[in-house]
Amino acid sequence: MPEAAHSVPSPQGGARPFRRKRRANERVSLLGETMDLVRHEEVFHFVAARLNRGVSSIIANHNLHSLYLARRNAEVRSFFTAADLVEVDSTPLLAWARVIGRSSRQFHRCTYLDWRDFFWERAQAEGWRVFFVGGEPGVAETAREAILADWPGVTLQTHHGYFDASPGSDENTAVVEAINAYRPHILLVGMGMPRQEIWLLENHAAITAPCAHFTVGGAFDYEAGVQKAAPRWMGQMGVEWLFRLLADPTRLFSRYCVEPWFLIGPALGDLKQAFLTKPAAEIEGTTAFPG
Repeated sequence: MPEAAHSVPSPQGGARPFRRKRRANERVSLLGETMDLVRHEEVFHFVAARLNRGVSSIIANHNLHSLYLARRNAEVRSFFTAADLVEVDSTPLLAWARVIGRSSRQFHRCTYLDWRDFFWERAQAEGWRVFFVGGEPGVAETAREAILADWPGVTLQTHHGYFDASPGSDENTAVVEAINAYRPHILLVGMGMPRQEIWLLENHAAITAPCAHFTVGGAFDYEAGVQKAAPRWMGQMGVEWLFRLLADPTRLFSRYCVEPWFLIGPALGDLKQAFLTKPAAEIEGTTAFPG
């Protein structure tokens, strides 16, 4: 039986109500990997509850690129297996979930650029200490200044991502020690896929304070103005990939034009499973995944 829905107000009061407890059927399998169909308010309710209990968590995010990597890199697959919650950072993936009947609830993707305002407002209100690792030297500091200009009450420390991340190296040890000295509530790791996932897999257990670990890609490059973010309406329509491809075709052509073809097999598997399970739902006179 699904859990009863409970609505609680967001800390800012302006966002829509969200459920206190996630339903079991909101953790779904898409294209061979497990992920959670949640809105950003629910992500941070989950994080806050874990922090209040003194429990760390790993918050990952799946898109078509990560699905491709997980099928070819054992460490990336292990990272997603270890994650406590996996956001869906892909509008096409959400549409696919509806096509195959694994979601009847309307979702928007969960990614840093979509929850940044909500997150920094809550971090300021909660007094969360935030540590960011990633970006070229100087970029994270510029991003920090921009963030503090909008949210002056935020407590934020940064470290660039250009260090020897090999386990046991002096530079890696120094970064982990700096994080532990700061004792963050939130650790944002923005080194790009798959480096950020592998680094977190290898180092999250060494972070001594209860902490929520997020992978955020080029988030602080956007904050610093090093990269231009696509308009939010493009993300909502599922065509942000086109904006990024046109901006950097050499680096991103394979990601957006080649890698998705390797997911045809898992897609056929999803369709087969949807076909096999559909009659059972119809017999019961209800949908397989009630909203």
